[in-house]
Amino acid sequence: MDDSLSQALAEAYASCPADDPILDTLEIRHPAFVDDLGNNIALRIIANNEDFEGRLEDDAPMNAGELVTFTSLGFDIQLPEVATSTVPEVNVTIDNVSREIMPHLKAAATSNEKIEITYRPYLASDPNTVQMDPPLTLTLKSVSATPVSITGVASMLDIGNKAFPSDVYTTKRFPGLAQ
Repeated sequence: MDDSLSQALAEAYASCPADDPILDTLEIRHPAFVDDLGNNIALRIIANNEDFEGRLEDDAPMNAGELVTFTSLGFDIQLPEVATSTVPEVNVTIDNVSREIMPHLKAAATSNEKIEITYRPYLASDPNTVQMDPPLTLTLKSVSATPVSITGVASMLDIGNKAFPSDVYTTKRFPGLAQ
């Protein structure tokens, strides 16, 4: 079992209750996502037939602890296996990308900054609690688009292949080394 899932969500996955569905949400963040006033925003969507208001976790990257709206938009997400041997990857497909989202994605496509995606499951009966602690946050690695959908592959930081220590000690940065 995945220890990041709440007990309520684990039970919901096991029993699939019709009266308390699991609501899958995505938050997509990039520095190029700005509103008409130039304020940085996050794109928040829910795989549901109606919009949803949910409270974010207290340490969320944007709007921490606030009640936010997830816009109804069809998407499919294939969550990674719970395994220790590989870097988790997620496939995300967003259908019928709306006119509100497409300009933001085009702006991000011309940037060198990475797009971050956070997956948060909620239970319909409890919009104030994210049912995964911490929520799954990934970095978009590749994107492909068709006239009807956008598909992306996202992964976690590959910490096993990151240099340690990450600081490079050079004589330019640390003149005291040149003696």
